[in-house]
Amino acid sequence: MGVFANLRPAIVLPQLVDSSTLKREVAEGVDIMVVRELTGGIYFGQPKGFGKNSDGEPIAFNTEVYSVSEIDRIARVAFEIARKRRGELCSIDKSNVLEASQLWRQVVTDVGKDYPDVKLTHMLVDNAAMQLIRDPKQFDTIVTNNIFGDILSDEASMLTGSIGMLPSASVKTSGPGLFEPIHGSAPDIAGQDKANPLAMILSAAMLLKYGLGEKQAAERIEKAVTITLDNGFRTGDIMAPGKKLVGCTAMGEQVIKALQAIERVYSH
Repeated sequence: MGVFANLRPAIVLPQLVDSSTLKREVAEGVDIMVVRELTGGIYFGQPKGFGKNSDGEPIAFNTEVYSVSEIDRIARVAFEIARKRRGELCSIDKSNVLEASQLWRQVVTDVGKDYPDVKLTHMLVDNAAMQLIRDPKQFDTIVTNNIFGDILSDEASMLTGSIGMLPSASVKTSGPGLFEPIHGSAPDIAGQDKANPLAMILSAAMLLKYGLGEKQAAERIEKAVTITLDNGFRTGDIMAPGKKLVGCTAMGEQVIKALQAIERVYSH
């Protein structure tokens, strides 16, 4: 499909702030977008494989490789997204020891000159991993390479309290993208009507927003999810005392009911 940018929002909804493992005052208000480069870096760099060193001992090796064009295009996606959010972009690398990260920082800085309205900062990945837990609200939009994005986006997802709440989008400069929940297939609960469908529903909202440019339609779906949570409906992964435990089907039906109510308001 040619997609190269993975977008992973990590939003702590007011209704679910107590589901986060962080203290309320730390988790409340978190709204982060992680933009991960998807097709380059150490997962795909050459050479890689197995071999032996000069002493005949078995070794394994991988190579972190990035070109200027690969970094430039992911940086522009991130700047465009940051421009539509709070206007802050944090680029995460390991430029104190990795040449690939030194090029990354240089190219992102150069691209930033085309976006004077976006505040660009840089952070080393080990510090970023700590700051996501210590003070996650300092982040608006994050851009980083493939392996760092893989790790940090999973870390950010758990700020929200459940991986079952989080959608994602994999996009390119233009044309079709791939929109899906960040979680796996959960075979341990397959066929039991226990899965949380909200991440899939919110992925459809991301398709509308980032794939089709239908921002208002996306916002209606997001509003329907919010109303459903406001009404106290919860699947098992986000269940809390005093709330209504429902299965996957019933949760989906409640979102549809809320969406239909929203549509009636807009149609008048």
